[in-house]
Amino acid sequence: MYAILDIETTGGQFNEEGITEIAIYKFDGHEVVDQFISLVNPEIPIQPFVVKLTGINNAMLRSAPKFFEVAKRIIEMTNDCVIVAHNASFDYRILRTEFRRLGYDFEARTLCTVELSKKLLPEQPSHSLGKLVRALGIPMADRHRASGDALATVKLFKILLEKDLEKEIVKDFIKLEIEKGIAPKLLDIVSSLPAKTGTYYIHNEKGNLIYIGKSRNIKKRINQHFTGTSAKCKKIQAEVFTVTYDETGSELIALLKESEEIKVNKPIHNRAQRKSIFQLALYAEKDEKGYLNLKLQKADGRKKEITSFTSLQEGKNALFRITSHYNLCQKLTGLYVSKTNCFQYTIKECDGACIGNISPEEYNARVQEFIDKNSFENQNMVLIDRGRTINERSAVLIENGIYKGYAFYDLNYQINNIEILRNIIIPMQNNRDTRNIIQSHVRKSKTLKIIKF
Repeated sequence: MYAILDIETTGGQFNEEGITEIAIYKFDGHEVVDQFISLVNPEIPIQPFVVKLTGINNAMLRSAPKFFEVAKRIIEMTNDCVIVAHNASFDYRILRTEFRRLGYDFEARTLCTVELSKKLLPEQPSHSLGKLVRALGIPMADRHRASGDALATVKLFKILLEKDLEKEIVKDFIKLEIEKGIAPKLLDIVSSLPAKTGTYYIHNEKGNLIYIGKSRNIKKRINQHFTGTSAKCKKIQAEVFTVTYDETGSELIALLKESEEIKVNKPIHNRAQRKSIFQLALYAEKDEKGYLNLKLQKADGRKKEITSFTSLQEGKNALFRITSHYNLCQKLTGLYVSKTNCFQYTIKECDGACIGNISPEEYNARVQEFIDKNSFENQNMVLIDRGRTINERSAVLIENGIYKGYAFYDLNYQINNIEILRNIIIPMQNNRDTRNIIQSHVRKSKTLKIIKF
């Protein structure tokens, strides 16, 4: 659990400042589960420049609770949590100073979103909270007030968690749980998981990732791992310490995250998935008569493929749909290999696409239409799908035919402003697997919306 907080102070000499306002949002890595916001009477005057900056004045604080009156609630909110703040050393120092005045030694682990953003958002010219939220399209109200700054930090932290493909933030948190001696049972792990779409991460007792997967029902899939009798399932059951997860809402995002993060983290029980799952590819080759033949063959990296498939049956099913939709000759797609070829069929039976009834130019134009629709070459587009909540959407960005990455957004200007979209994108590798995952999903999905620009 994380306690994401912001503190406003009176200003003044080092270690003589007093707290004027505090906001704490308890965050479980996915959503805010509790919050505490309060003005605080510092019992000393506020510096004039601070009044001008925050809008908090001495008159507003006369009836506010003093720090000792809110100290218990602060401890409740931060107990067993990692404290997260923008410039965490400042907020943590102020809290420790106030508790020390009460004779209490306040200690906690901290995470600084300034340092995290420098590591995970190195392209940003400034890592101040105000400039980061503008660059990332994060909505912000009450700037320089504790609640507004803390809530903006929550949204920034969610983006940073997504950007952390190596899961260093989560691994460090798990190591903290291990230090406490907390070892949840398999049933406890399953009960804490959502029955939602996303990626899941199985960690061992050192916090290291041993398996990454995706599912449309994370709880059900993990339960299958924990009750399975295969050799891999038994190894996972013996080694698992805990399971973390990322909800995606979109199955496409879950597939892309799984593919990328397996390659980045190389979990020991994902060995088979480190290689491409797309073993068959579709190619277009001209025959001696000038007709473009669509051929389903074993994937060959030296040849330019149109799209790929994970199995022969998937490829055949796709070819049947292609021949029907584009009025193509089934012989020329490899669906009929008999020497008694398509010449023997009537126009009706062959959908008017017999090579005996149509010129190569006209026939090839149909094939090219299919190729163009299934190729991202030189295209700029955003694929819009459902997000993690009802108000959120996901976006997959493709520029000049290259897959750039994905993002979640809840405001239209984030998706309509290409610069903001580029800033919030979680960058991903453009490779054969990602292209084929996207192509396959575009073929199958009924909810995906494509915006070309």
